[in-house]
Amino acid sequence: MNRRKKINQLLKANAKKASAKLAPKSKPQYISKADRAKLASETDQAATAPAEA
Repeated sequence: MNRRKKINQLLKANAKKASAKLAPKSKPQYISKADRAKLASETDQAATAPAEA
């Protein structure tokens, strides 16, 4: 009984980990502060360029 229970626990834990990996991620991917600043400067430049032209 104990051996069977222990094996079942291990199999359930491994199955749970595998399904968690396949599940969609609800948390957005991290973007570093430098990358956010770079993106912000690029969008500012893109926004001001058409107005000047």
